[in-house]
Amino acid sequence: QVQLVESGGGTEQPGGSLKLACAASGFDLRNQAIAWFRQAPGKEREGVSCTKDTDNNPYYMDSVKGRFTISRDYAKNTVYLDMNSLKPEDTAIYYCAAGPSRWFFTFDPRHYDYWGQGIQVTVSS
Repeated sequence: QVQLVESGGGTEQPGGSLKLACAASGFDLRNQAIAWFRQAPGKEREGVSCTKDTDNNPYYMDSVKGRFTISRDYAKNTVYLDMNSLKPEDTAIYYCAAGPSRWFFTFDPRHYDYWGQGIQVTVSS
């Protein structure tokens, strides 16, 4: 069964850290471009970070630059989103997505074939 399963969400205080994991099954993440999206209550989904054909120099939205880091473990077929210095405005449901590797960055959902179920991240004191 082809799927992405997310884990690692929860509630954290401002300034804290969380690490989201997105484990793939039924396909190999090695040749996939990866993206993390999020959707806050009452807001549209937005792209947080993405890669293209390699993980070198991923793209990050301005509000998370320097705080979030995308990475992957090929042996575990899993991608991660390290989130540090969390802020209340980071509160959202986070989704990972995978699609064919490409030479450009994109948050167009049509470029991603596989999606995780979404996981809640809440930043609150």
